Order: sequence, then C-alpha cells, then structure tokens
Amino acid sequence: MAKQTRATRRDVLKATGAAGAIGLAGCLGSGDRTTVTIGATSQNSSSQQAAQALARAASEHSDSVQVDPQVTGGWTANLHEFDGGNIPGMAVDNNSLSKAMNEEAPFDEDPVDELPMQGFVFTRLEMYWVATEDSGIESTADIVDGDHTIYPIQPGFGTRLLTEEVINRAGMWESLDESDNIYEGDTTDVAGAVEEGRVDALCIYGANGVDLSSWVEEVDARAELQAIPIHDEFEQAIDDTPGALKTEFEPYGWNQDVTGITDTVTSWALAAQWAFGPEIPADATYEIARLAHEHHEALRESDPTTLDHSDAESMTEAVVEDLEVHPGVADFFEEKGVWDDAWTRGEAEGSDEE
Repeated sequence: MAKQTRATRRDVLKATGAAGAIGLAGCLGSGDRTTVTIGATSQNSSSQQAAQALARAASEHSDSVQVDPQVTGGWTANLHEFDGGNIPGMAVDNNSLSKAMNEEAPFDEDPVDELPMQGFVFTRLEMYWVATEDSGIESTADIVDGDHTIYPIQPGFGTRLLTEEVINRAGMWESLDESDNIYEGDTTDVAGAVEEGRVDALCIYGANGVDLSSWVEEVDARAELQAIPIHDEFEQAIDDTPGALKTEFEPYGWNQDVTGITDTVTSWALAAQWAFGPEIPADATYEIARLAHEHHEALRESDPTTLDHSDAESMTEAVVEDLEVHPGVADFFEEKGVWDDAWTRGEAEGSDEE
C-alpha cells in the first residue's frame, strides 16, 4: 500500500508526514476480507473486552472485514504506539487526544507528531474511589495526608491520565508521591496487591452504568472493599478538570456490598472512541461502524457494557471538531444523516480524493 500522512498535533486538519510502517500491525488482506488491527489496551480492560466483542461481531456478521485486537499499554500509550507506526487503529479517550493535540502533559516532554483520525464512541468509563475495609479510610479526606497507599489506575491508561490530574488538582498527589504511596502496578497485578494489603484505596471504573471492568471484578473477588465519598476539595477538582464529567450513581456490578459507608458515589467519567489511521481502507471503517450500528445486540452478547448504537446519532457523541474523521466513518455518518458540517473528513490511502 502507498503511504499517507496522518494528522499531526500541529495541524490536525492537514497531513504533513509519512505514516509508520504497517508491518504485522497493519491492515492485511485475507481473501476478500480486510483485517483491521486495533490496539485495545491491557488484558481484562474494558477496551479489550469491547474490541473482542467487535471482533466477534465481525466474524459472525461481516463478509468484508475482520478485527484483530492487540494488547497495549493503555489509551494514552496507544497514541505513542500509533505515532511509532506500531498500530493502525486504537482505543483512545478524548482527554488523551486533546492533551496530545495541545502538547500538554504528558505529551509536553514526549510529544507525538502523528494523530489518528476519529471513528466513533464505544464506551464511557465511570471512575470512583473504593477503599479496603481494614484501611480505616472513610472518605478521600483521609487520603490527603499521604499515609495510605493508593492505586490511581495503571500508568499509560487514559483513565489514569485523567485520574492523576483530578487527584493533583485536589492537592493530594504531591504528598502521596513524596511518601512513595502510589502503587504503579498493572491492572493484572493490582488484585493481588489489594488482597495482600499493599494497597489501601484505589480508583476503579465501570462502563456505561452496566458492569465493572474485568480487572475490577478480579479485585472484587479477592478483597473486601467499601465505596467512599469524596471531600469538597476533590469534588471541586472534578469540576475544574477539563474532560472530566461529574456524575453520581449507586455502585453497580459488585458481587459484594460496597455501600457500608455511602449508598452513592461521585464519578469523573471519560468517553473513549475507536480511532483509525489512513492505511485502513475507508470501506473497512465503514463496515466496522455498520457492525456497531446494526449488530449491537451481538456485541452485547460478548460485552454486556456495549453502548446501544441502534440510533446512529449516539455514535457521534465524542467527535472532536478539530480532528479529522476517518472517511469510512464519515461516509457512514452522512448516510445515516448524523454528519455535522463543522467536522472534517480525513483521507485514506489510495482514496480518489488524493
């Protein structure tokens, strides 16, 4: 395939550099089907679960495309993987995209030159605090002194990037960091750390008001936990953090009762979308959008948290005006009457628009 520029952080509306090599991570022909590799974060993550559901739907309901989910370091890390030409498609959150586009931390010291084109929203993750029953923590105010060890989600995750920003704005991060009381393990390791008493409180998340992420379910199975309320400064930090949507709800998805201290939790929620590089054909991303729209029930058989996109307008909820939309997805949006002329259509390799 010919190479085409991805959108850059300096000018997301124009292509200005060579795309990375596709190699084994690219889109490959398989008979009459195109294989689209998607970086979908770690094992047992919500993104991996969603990508596996998409792969199953493609296998069962598409004659033209198949989806190959890959394990990666997280939403924020995916932008670096894409920039390096290692993955052609990905799961990514809008907060990470915005920070990469504007060269804000952590992309100020380690920026990316190439950004993917947008696809469509696939999840909203709702993050909140829980603490172990024997920690003595009854609210986030008890964590301010830095004497307890916390898990603010895995480094490299978009959920971690937003969570860390909220904790920092609440004035809690410095004391925790200085006392070495931030557990930096992967989601695959945290259940053991909590069970062994090496983590006192952690930020967890569920998806779309339906179920917990798989790694949180493992923590649920191995430790006694309680949801905790947030103090005023933490609530203000949520309000002050761009990209954080404050919501309140009753904890869902738990096998144990976590409402011993509070019946409701306050969350900082984050939307994520599938995003694609120009080496992925427009026909392939159109087909992926069609699967999400027409076969959401099949997706839910594999991932109960799948958003219902039977109304195609719901697929557009995370579109950012300043970043191109992949042409195949743009075609789908136009066909369904949900395209906004304020958005910008990107170009795929080999398109007639080149």
